[in-house]
Amino acid sequence: MFDWPNITVPSYSEQGLKPGGEELQRSTCVLGFFPVIYYSALLCVGVPVNILTAVALSRLAARTKKALYVYLLALTGSDILSQLFIIFVGFLLETAVFHREVPTLLLRSVSMAEFAANHASIWATVPLTVDRYVALCHPLLHRQISYPARARRIIAVVFFLALLSGVPFFWWSDMWRVARPPTSLDSALIWTHVTIIYFLPCSIFLVLNLLIIHRLRARQRQVPCQEERGGGGARLAPRRRLGKSTAMLLVITSAFAILWAPRTIVVIYHLYVSSVHKDWRVHLAYDLSNMLAMLNTAVNFFLYCFVSKPFRAAVRDVLLHHQQAPANASTSSLSSRTDKHSHRDSTNPTPLSPRRANKTM
Repeated sequence: MFDWPNITVPSYSEQGLKPGGEELQRSTCVLGFFPVIYYSALLCVGVPVNILTAVALSRLAARTKKALYVYLLALTGSDILSQLFIIFVGFLLETAVFHREVPTLLLRSVSMAEFAANHASIWATVPLTVDRYVALCHPLLHRQISYPARARRIIAVVFFLALLSGVPFFWWSDMWRVARPPTSLDSALIWTHVTIIYFLPCSIFLVLNLLIIHRLRARQRQVPCQEERGGGGARLAPRRRLGKSTAMLLVITSAFAILWAPRTIVVIYHLYVSSVHKDWRVHLAYDLSNMLAMLNTAVNFFLYCFVSKPFRAAVRDVLLHHQQAPANASTSSLSSRTDKHSHRDSTNPTPLSPRRANKTM
């Protein structure tokens, strides 16, 4: 899905030229091997952090029975898939290791899987946003329709649709290596891509978040009236709990909109103004925008820790549990040895010496 820095010499089929034909001047990769280092570090940090996030969220989901943590768990799983398909397979293996010297069918199949994982990672946030909107604006309805089993069914539908949406991108063109101008198929795929991954979800996030903020402000204006009547203290705690989950949602959607905006702009610029293959400035902008977009798959852990106290407690429990497991194992082995020695001493008492036996008698 993502077109990584052009560090290999493309084939004639990728350029759209015949052997011996005139070769067009290509843009240079200004960043050199820095993207390899960046994505390797991002993979080494992002995958363990997301696995820790998944373990903590699974504990919270089992403990609280809330649909919120089911949606967050699905988002974390799709981020892991994006890191594995896009960064590990698409960049580190295909480009950096094999230099894209692999069958074309495999390249296109991996591209399709990258798009599907990316769509799942983005659209897993949409039911989360809808759930928070219903919880704040229609609390009675939320109690009836929001439960883990329904959330799992919704996530299954989202993942299935994301998989289907990746199929047309089997024919996605490599922007770094294709020298010809974008065709009508390229234009249709690019606009479908930016609509699915940015314009449509961001529109949903914007509308629902504005409605949520409007509802929260309306509640805040009602608090002084409730305190004057003596009923403000009873409503204060629930309002704070809803505020934490809402803050988490706003942070997640805002980070997505900020980190994915540059790539969306550069892709449209490539389509209508200047090609990535020809202009080194567009080449550089596309490199940096891809880095920002992939950063979105690794930052949610830190956002959750910053916003959510229950999540921090769950992470602390996971880490302490793994640290105490070896200590508990050694303690249990020592205690078992002590029990064996004490049992042996009680069953086989030490005989008295003759002198002590005479004194006793």
